Amino acid sequence: MLTVALLALLCASASANAIQARSSSYSGEYGGGGGKRFSHSGNQLDGPITALRVRVNNYYIVGLQVRYGKVWSDYVGGRSGDLEEIFLHPGESVIQVSGKYKGYLKKVVFVTDKGRYLAFGKDSGTSFNAVPLHPNTVLRFISGRSGSVIDAIGLHWDVYPSICSSC
Repeated sequence: MLTVALLALLCASASANAIQARSSSYSGEYGGGGGKRFSHSGNQLDGPITALRVRVNNYYIVGLQVRYGKVWSDYVGGRSGDLEEIFLHPGESVIQVSGKYKGYLKKVVFVTDKGRYLAFGKDSGTSFNAVPLHPNTVLRFISGRSGSVIDAIGLHWDVYPSICSSC
């Protein structure tokens, strides 16, 4: 009987630790059904998000590029429109992403833990608002679909990297 009780206690403890250890979550995909899939999942190994490049035209978010640590991801999307570039402050993280879409991504707003709102694009379409499911987690990388514009975007959340020598 004592063995069964100890085994039950050990299993309960292991289950609680597994639940506490979970920190990643996903929001999306927001946008239309076209385009070719992309993912920056490997880029998160270069460090936290430190800068954003967003290309916009009069109607859509045309392209995206994200800097992880000191390394820029591959550019995704089209080449028309104006390119805007914004750098995050040291230690600053994206904690919320909202925007609008109608067939394609039309607007995206990155909100940081320092209270900055980094907005790109036009204010029309269906709204979305993405936040992490778990506390103390931040935007770690993006994915989605693109062609001549950004068709759709997905947001991947996890803990801020504890050590980042390249940041």
